[in-house]
Amino acid sequence: MPKQTSHTPLAASELEKAFTPADYENTLYKQWEESGIFEAHPEDKGTAYSIMFPPPNVTGTLHLGHALTFTLQDILIRWQRGKGANVLWQPGTDHAGIATQMVVERALDKEGINRKELGRPRFIERVWEWKNEYGGTIIKQLRRLGASADWTRERFTMDAGLSRAVRKVFVQLHKEGLIYRDRRLVNWDPVFRSAISDLEVDNKETKGSMWYIRYPLESGAHITIATTRPETMLGDVAVAVNPEDERYQAFIGQKVILPLTGRSIPIVADEHSDPEKGTGAVKITPAHDFNDFEVGKRHNLPAPTILDEGACIWLDEVRGEFTQHDGISDLEFVHSLEGLHRDEARKKIIARLEAMEWLEKIEPHTLQVPTAERGGAVVEPRLTLQWYCDAPKLAQPAVDAVKNGAMSFEPRQWENTFFAWMRELQPWCISRQLWWGHQIPAWYGSDGKTYVAESAEEAQQQAGPSVSLTQDEDVLDTWFSSALWPFTTLGWPDKTEALEFYYPTSTLVTGFDIIFFWVSRMMMMGLHFMGKVPFQKILIHGLVRDEKGQKMSKSRGNGIDPLDLIAEYGADATRLAIAAGAGLGRDIKLGRGKVEEHRAFITKLWNASRFLQMNGVKPHAEFNPAKVQSTLARWIVEEARKAVVQADAALEASRFDDYTRCCYQFVWNIFCDWFVEFSKPVFRSGGAEAEELKAAAAYVLGVILQMMHPVIPFVTATLWQKLGYHGASIVGHWPTIPERKEAHAAADEVNWVVRLISEVRTVRAEMNVPPSQKAPLLLRDASAQTIERAQSWKAAIDQMARASEVTVLTNEPPKMAAQIILDEATIFMPLEGVIDLEAEKTRLNKEIARLESEIGKVEKKLSNENFVARAKVEVVQENRERLETFLHELKKQKTALSRIS
Repeated sequence: MPKQTSHTPLAASELEKAFTPADYENTLYKQWEESGIFEAHPEDKGTAYSIMFPPPNVTGTLHLGHALTFTLQDILIRWQRGKGANVLWQPGTDHAGIATQMVVERALDKEGINRKELGRPRFIERVWEWKNEYGGTIIKQLRRLGASADWTRERFTMDAGLSRAVRKVFVQLHKEGLIYRDRRLVNWDPVFRSAISDLEVDNKETKGSMWYIRYPLESGAHITIATTRPETMLGDVAVAVNPEDERYQAFIGQKVILPLTGRSIPIVADEHSDPEKGTGAVKITPAHDFNDFEVGKRHNLPAPTILDEGACIWLDEVRGEFTQHDGISDLEFVHSLEGLHRDEARKKIIARLEAMEWLEKIEPHTLQVPTAERGGAVVEPRLTLQWYCDAPKLAQPAVDAVKNGAMSFEPRQWENTFFAWMRELQPWCISRQLWWGHQIPAWYGSDGKTYVAESAEEAQQQAGPSVSLTQDEDVLDTWFSSALWPFTTLGWPDKTEALEFYYPTSTLVTGFDIIFFWVSRMMMMGLHFMGKVPFQKILIHGLVRDEKGQKMSKSRGNGIDPLDLIAEYGADATRLAIAAGAGLGRDIKLGRGKVEEHRAFITKLWNASRFLQMNGVKPHAEFNPAKVQSTLARWIVEEARKAVVQADAALEASRFDDYTRCCYQFVWNIFCDWFVEFSKPVFRSGGAEAEELKAAAAYVLGVILQMMHPVIPFVTATLWQKLGYHGASIVGHWPTIPERKEAHAAADEVNWVVRLISEVRTVRAEMNVPPSQKAPLLLRDASAQTIERAQSWKAAIDQMARASEVTVLTNEPPKMAAQIILDEATIFMPLEGVIDLEAEKTRLNKEIARLESEIGKVEKKLSNENFVARAKVEVVQENRERLETFLHELKKQKTALSRIS
């Protein structure tokens, strides 16, 4: 059971003039955490609802991507907690092998300490020391955002329990033949000297060169190849041409003599060669290019490596094939390259080819250069012996589970992306040449055999006492342990109550960029080891972009630190702005302006609450919404009920933008702008009706606080406490309002008044009628019900529509009057003497002409194909939005002119 709250319910206290988030956020969060209200208890009642953190890197600090994904998760968690579900939001962090090792190595460099001189055991101790001192930064920052996770269950991918689970999984998959060693190409970071995953590689567009090199044939002719990497020609094993390319059909099967080394290599026919690119003939270097590796496999070609771990020339695997050919090879030059870095070797090779007249030409060329995300080194495809997991075999149950609906993507189109990735799956390289991480539980014996076991003791038992063992120095890919996250965090391989109750988890919230790397692998491992899907719904959100729709980056200088937003505007405004932009599958445009707009909403809610408090509105525990009598009270209760239904449906459909929109519209447009204004004269009049309306106002305000608590927890909790609502905390409440048939009549009546006042305000705005100038409203063809409503609500109409009178028209309508059609009635607003009609017509005609001119300019620009094709996407979009605005304004101005013409 949750712990007893360490604080008593606060008595109602006077609201300050303004809500200052910093005065409340830390105190409230501390109260929540100490009360135990975030903690999960599988033994308690309620249907299980669980979400797993996508564990942020332990080296990380909060960025807007984190703010987005954790805000959306927290909204779901708080919503479900309020609805009575038995909730677990499982927190934790990832050990982030390469990132963490890099951070600690840099710290050691500043101390003048070399990692290898320090030794592995002491280095690992230093990493743990760093983790214990700095590794909780992002967790503290998530608390500032308001994340209501069960911190008592926080896990780390290198903690003892998860490490034990990782070893067990590795051993079992190895026994089943699903983990094995193989020699294949990997992404290799030559600075860090480790294999890295595709996700850790950025392809950067770079201006480079395309070199055209003549390769002489043994027959005496030559074939020209085009390459962006001339240094790898030392490891060429073939030249490929397309079998359909008529230019080269006679060359297929012939041999070329490789310039500089004199090696003889074949010309093969392969569809990898594109006749439209370069010369249509390509050099094949299987050990240094992923496509070439596949060509090599198809044609049973060798794959010699000519670059070492640091991307320096290494000739051991090709030296024996060097052959002297006068005018073609230069073996002394080739030997002089050994040990040179690839960039320096490239310059020398180009110069030598040019001197020997094998370089035909050089052209400028834009190419994508693979770069290590961390450190910035140019990544080298490298042929190495690594540990692999049979991902293609593990993937099929995951594919089937998505096809049969056991797991679903939202938006659904991501299923197609998932299926496409699954079809293209390659064996998963799971070993990394690092020290920080889960060391691979494999031992190499003095007898030449490999022993895989969960511990050194077990491995020794397998090998026997006479065999000496050395553990594999590599560690597992970080994604391997995080693939087990949904069940290992709940105690697996032990059979725990939490695992039984909360697995499978309910919803996974994540970005599209890790569907392949993390989401699909959790599916594979969950199904394989648990026999069940790891989650039922996979909610994919977009990216956070700046207000113009551009990707945020350091180079553009448009990045925003969410902690700065929280400090300036508060966590609630930041969360509300994020959720308001989180349309299903769409990227989010976010900037300070957006957050400031949503802070204005919070101010509006605070001011409305303060006004009500000052007018004697306070919660009544015995209030029954089904028994209210007055029209206004019945109307606002019914509007609140509809808002709650819409909010609930929006969250059920994972439409966070719709949820915030319906809350926003109800609170600002209905509750503040209409209900509070309609209530003022009633409050002033006193009596039983006023008291009932005050009770209804308090009830509906409580509904608002509960309904919006998932997205703006701090201000809602503050108001809940200060206004004296029942219970110490708002956490764990979600409103339910019974539907009342007779409320529909009240809703019709009040909504009629709202529409009338809105129409009159629109006309006054269009006609530029000064707010101080009142005008009569004359009703024609009005039904008895309409007339009765007009008279009943006369005070509100007079005040809010600036009407000098509301009467039935018995004579001919005035000539100079604006007309409003409202249901069966026509309402005339005489303007003669109120405004200068001729001057107004002149102004409207001028404005219409200006707008038509602007529309013409923008339409001309958008109809220009060159502009649309060449201009930046955001510039084109900005012009489309301007056109839409101009057209909308033109329609308004023409409507206004038609009213007085």
